[in-house]
Amino acid sequence: MKSAILATLVASAAAFAPAQTGRAATAVCETKADLEVLAKKLNPVLGFYDPLNLAEAEFWGESNEATIGFLRHAEIKHGRIAMFAFVGYIVHANGIKFPWAMQMDGTPFPDANGNPPALWDAVSDTAKWQIFTLIGFLEFWSELSTPEHTHYMRGGKPGDFPDFTSGMDGIPHPVPFNFYDPFRLSKNMSEEKKESRLRAEINNGRAAMLGIFGFLSAQCAEGSVPLLNGVVPAYDGEPMAPFVTNYMGEAFNM
Repeated sequence: MKSAILATLVASAAAFAPAQTGRAATAVCETKADLEVLAKKLNPVLGFYDPLNLAEAEFWGESNEATIGFLRHAEIKHGRIAMFAFVGYIVHANGIKFPWAMQMDGTPFPDANGNPPALWDAVSDTAKWQIFTLIGFLEFWSELSTPEHTHYMRGGKPGDFPDFTSGMDGIPHPVPFNFYDPFRLSKNMSEEKKESRLRAEINNGRAAMLGIFGFLSAQCAEGSVPLLNGVVPAYDGEPMAPFVTNYMGEAFNM
């Protein structure tokens, strides 16, 4: 559970701009004007909201268009992981788990009495390292820029995850499915339908980011979310720490 939340911290958050994903052969270089139009489609009531004026920023000496690409990609990534985290929280809070052993030595999946952060604490460090290794690979793969996949800061579409390719220039074994449309169900979908679903993804991602942190806030700071009083159990650990043991701090006697 925590690993899903921690993955949201890999890139900077940018909740001010709507996002657009999918496959495209043409370059996508968006400006503040484009964001204003898309924001109105995404949320007609709020419209464009950028109190920090990030839409005019130029991070790390890059162009404004590249910065907008970075911010939009970051928001999409945060939203997707938050949706995983929100659903995962509900699943674990209700004690739902696989019936088979979690590890080769027969260790079962932990329960923690319906307390998702405590459940993560009960997972062995070996299992956590496997999870983090997979996350690291996916991060590496998502940053690739190839002739078939342009980086989101260089005109590629924010949120577009590269296909898994096999062979000399890719993964050295067959990969039958991709993250985007693994069963190719959208190949005949109209562009209007795709745009509508992309906007729904961003709205759902924003709601999930608020939802998962609402759960954690209610567990760690009693009364912080009145609607969740008595609904979620208290948690006195550190929800953002990947491991129970502070390995980095041990070197400094912390």
